[in-house]
Amino acid sequence: MCGIVGYLGDRPAYPMLIQGLRRLEYRGYDSAGVALVHENGTLDVFKSKGKVADLERATQGQDVSGTIGIAHTRWATHGEPSDLNAHPHTDVKGGIAVVHNGIIENHESLRRYLESTGARFVSQTDTEVIAHLLNHLYQGDMRRALIRAMGMLEGSYALGVICDQEPNALFCARNDSPLVIGAKDGEGFI
Repeated sequence: MCGIVGYLGDRPAYPMLIQGLRRLEYRGYDSAGVALVHENGTLDVFKSKGKVADLERATQGQDVSGTIGIAHTRWATHGEPSDLNAHPHTDVKGGIAVVHNGIIENHESLRRYLESTGARFVSQTDTEVIAHLLNHLYQGDMRRALIRAMGMLEGSYALGVICDQEPNALFCARNDSPLVIGAKDGEGFI
């Protein structure tokens, strides 16, 4: 069963995200991943087929700095368990990262439309459609793009989104799927 975690604050995000993923391990999953926005505004994604421990091994020696990030454990519904199908997913430019719990029922028609506009997909997942859709709709305001995307997505979902163009923000949205949001002392959690 998929699970999403997000962190925004002054502390390093990576340990917070890994701790959150570990708390979700009881649900069963086939891959895990994190996306982080670094202090310089760049966005990096690390993901791995297997367990959270495999993700931790994959990130050893990597720059996992940053105080904003999202993370995911995935149970395959679209596409086989693999590094490519693991979340987070990014748009074609790699500047928008999305984690998703749920199912996008109209992902095939959205995929065809986005491919006609030049989007190139690398995974078999419905989640990657969301990243490309947000890129397509983005005009400098991720909140607005997310609201517009929600009007186009059919299904049940909870989303976590980060964007290199808005490196100090963590976005989330839901439709029918549960999503818990917490905020305290300048920190935000999903």
